[in-house]
Amino acid sequence: MTRTLPGRGADAARGVDAGRGLDAARGVDAGRFREALAVHAAGVVVITAQNDGVPVGLTATSFSSVSLAPPLVSFYVDRSSTTWPSLRGAGHFAVNVLASDQSDVAARFARKGVDRFAEPTRWRPGPLGAPLLLDVSAHLICLPYDTSDVGDHVLVVGLVAEAAVHGASRPLLYHQGRFGRFLAHPS
Repeated sequence: MTRTLPGRGADAARGVDAGRGLDAARGVDAGRFREALAVHAAGVVVITAQNDGVPVGLTATSFSSVSLAPPLVSFYVDRSSTTWPSLRGAGHFAVNVLASDQSDVAARFARKGVDRFAEPTRWRPGPLGAPLLLDVSAHLICLPYDTSDVGDHVLVVGLVAEAAVHGASRPLLYHQGRFGRFLAHPS
């Protein structure tokens, strides 16, 4: 599908709005894009699975709900991720919603070249085998529902088969390239 911004003549055919300098074909510069996204606070989860008896996991800040009926959630993973092939091959996955004091867990699952499930990571096998991290705010056990290539990432949608809330602790947030905590406004 070709998207054309309002304009006139050859610029309009190429997706350029000459009056505003907008270019729909290229989009904004990557540095400016990252800078703008950094001001958006996002919740932090760790996606875990087990493939051929080996636990795998990665940190995601792109997690969101998709639908209530059926109960669907989603996250994005970079197509170049070395964890993605193992995660894709698993029959199910778990979403571990991190609590505000778990920035070390988020950082560990974002690092390359480390055994993410070794000490000090605390986890147990879930009901279907996916690793469940301990001390998290909630777990969602998901069955693969759909995937779609979107730019340089893969959109992963899961059907939530089980959900457990372990406490109303404050969530871990990611903002301006750092982990932080949520502070509620006074009522």
